[in-house]
Amino acid sequence: MEKRTDLKESIKYVAQKFLEKTKDKEIVLVSHFDTDGITSAAILIHVLKKLDKRFSVKIVKSLEENFIYSLSKEKSILFLDLASGSLNHIKKAGLKNVFIIDHHEVVQEVPQEIEIINPWFNGKEKISSAGLAFLFCKEIDSEAIEFAKLAVLGMIGDIMENYMENLGEEILKGDVKKKKGLLLYPSTRPVNKVLEYASQQYIPGITGNPYGVIELLREAGIEPANGKYKSLIELDEEEMKKLTTAIMLRNPNVKNKEMIGDIFLLKFFNKLEDARELSAMINACSRLGRSDIAIRFCLEIPNIRREAEEIYAKYKRHLISGLEFVKETKKIEGKGFVIINARDNIIDTIVGTIASILSNSSSYEEGTIIATMAYYENKIKVSLRNVGKTGRNVREILDNVIKKIGGEVGGHEFAAGCVIDKDKEKEFIDLLKNNLEVELIKI
Repeated sequence: MEKRTDLKESIKYVAQKFLEKTKDKEIVLVSHFDTDGITSAAILIHVLKKLDKRFSVKIVKSLEENFIYSLSKEKSILFLDLASGSLNHIKKAGLKNVFIIDHHEVVQEVPQEIEIINPWFNGKEKISSAGLAFLFCKEIDSEAIEFAKLAVLGMIGDIMENYMENLGEEILKGDVKKKKGLLLYPSTRPVNKVLEYASQQYIPGITGNPYGVIELLREAGIEPANGKYKSLIELDEEEMKKLTTAIMLRNPNVKNKEMIGDIFLLKFFNKLEDARELSAMINACSRLGRSDIAIRFCLEIPNIRREAEEIYAKYKRHLISGLEFVKETKKIEGKGFVIINARDNIIDTIVGTIASILSNSSSYEEGTIIATMAYYENKIKVSLRNVGKTGRNVREILDNVIKKIGGEVGGHEFAAGCVIDKDKEKEFIDLLKNNLEVELIKI
């Protein structure tokens, strides 16, 4: 791989190589199952169809060694939103025609036969894999600008909405609109329902409690008209201020800048929608085992929306019951960290979301490391988050542990995860505790 300091130059170079090397080959798209991975795959599907390429799509929860060895050496493999931490396995598997579009940390030497687009080599520019896939596809097809809305959904899915300018100024044309408002979603739905299901911005006594919601709205002076509340984007400036104040009184550790920000509205299925809601819906479908629905939803295939909405409603119930379990269960706590071992009480595909919600709540001090664990089959899914995105590098901490017991680590400095064998459960917890305590002493 030739290293280039400029991200745009790197994207242009890899796009050219991709067109050259895949001319007569079938392409296998392998993408991660979260919103960023799904939207990345959807962008590529659109463009590969237009180019009349032969391709197949595989969506995975994690990139395990056995899966890499199962991939065909005769086909071109394009990894999306993963593989930056699996370079050694790709090399050992003998895969020759490999492309990677990813934004996760690179800790291994990049083999010569792999072409990679990753901002890790370009000043660690803040951009998600869907953003990179969008810029990559624009190099191949200038009309790919129409897929900017999918890139926006991927950026929001990876909490990178503050870096939208990295996608280029033209994204705010056509199907993407931006306005300031309260960062609860969907901003296009009645405010009472938005507050009741506000899991990302967890509000004590309000989230999951319709009676608490009505009381909060009364305090803010917001009453229903003809039995129906306004949507968030319909609230006037005074109503928005009062509602924000009422929420902050119940969440005193939340700062105003965390409550107010940019709301992105997208035209989806010929209707103006809140991008955060769409992003969450895609994520929900995949995490409840329906990546196929998530992909078809992104492709705006008629009649798929109802199925996606039903899965999303089920997912929100899982989240709220998961948060209730976390509130009641016994935790392993130390100075600056908390480990929540849900075992089989929370499904493995949402423990990362639970960790993210807790890290964005006012329950823990800034810098606290939150670790969540859940069983699936004979494995355990582990997620680590750093409250306030400051302090220790959780990816490095997990790397230190996994080196001793085996497993795959992925993620970023303040949000990382791994998968371990279930029989390593006690050993993992002991090693994690030791590493968290040792890191604390170092500081």
